[in-house]
Amino acid sequence: MTFDGLYIPLITPFAESGEVALDALERLANEVLDDGATGLLALGTTGEPGSLTEAEKHAVVEVAARVCRERSAPLMVGAGTPEALAELGSRPEVVAALTLVPPFVRPGEAGVVAYFERLSAASPVPLIAYDIPYRTGQYLSVDALRRLAALPRVVGVKYAAGGFNADTIALMADVPAGFSVFGGDDIYISPLLALGAHGGILASAHIATADFAALVAAWRSGDVGVARGLGHRLAALSAALFSEPNPTVVKAVLHARGRIPTAGVRLPLVGAGAGSLEGALKEIG
Repeated sequence: MTFDGLYIPLITPFAESGEVALDALERLANEVLDDGATGLLALGTTGEPGSLTEAEKHAVVEVAARVCRERSAPLMVGAGTPEALAELGSRPEVVAALTLVPPFVRPGEAGVVAYFERLSAASPVPLIAYDIPYRTGQYLSVDALRRLAALPRVVGVKYAAGGFNADTIALMADVPAGFSVFGGDDIYISPLLALGAHGGILASAHIATADFAALVAAWRSGDVGVARGLGHRLAALSAALFSEPNPTVVKAVLHARGRIPTAGVRLPLVGAGAGSLEGALKEIG
């Protein structure tokens, strides 16, 4: 398949009891698809997978898979171990796994490529590498990204380099065939799309989903006037939604608008402050 468009990395809503609110998750998944999202991502970092039990993770994927099956929408799942990847082979809705560059250990570019080579060889689904060096501690040059793209089962990258530099320009000037670049730094999505990115995996797009979908479509079709206007406005919204650790402000906004039962997050995250919520709601208008 062609990997492009707008994917929503679903938050995990919690009930007053602290349990995962699966009914709210299902409603939210349907809402963003109704509003123009191409597909969903379950168990991305926005979904707080590190604080979920294995049973909760399976339940979240089951809900997302059911919605995607009913809606004929593609599903990505965050997975980075052979065991987690193996489980995805039984789910026809899953088109790819989003796999984080190994964090903290900083294995070097050769280590990253070898890691993805081994995982992709055994994975039943294609992989999209999640390149976010300000969290992983491992920077990837354009040469390393091209080496990843040459692996037969690595079909794209969620590119969240924290800005643009010469490697960004070099990658976008000559994107390898069959390799999709998804923007993952929400505030920079418009200029990355202008450079030729295939889409975005954007937590901010829980809010104003239709506008983010229109932004992706406008840049892809070359409607520069519409894209610039949307891009400037949505960058301000994204900055407000990321004013505290993700997904705390996104959850606060969703709760304030009655879309999820609580704004709760699990430690080590703590809830967003009232000022951050007020700032985000102001940008929504």
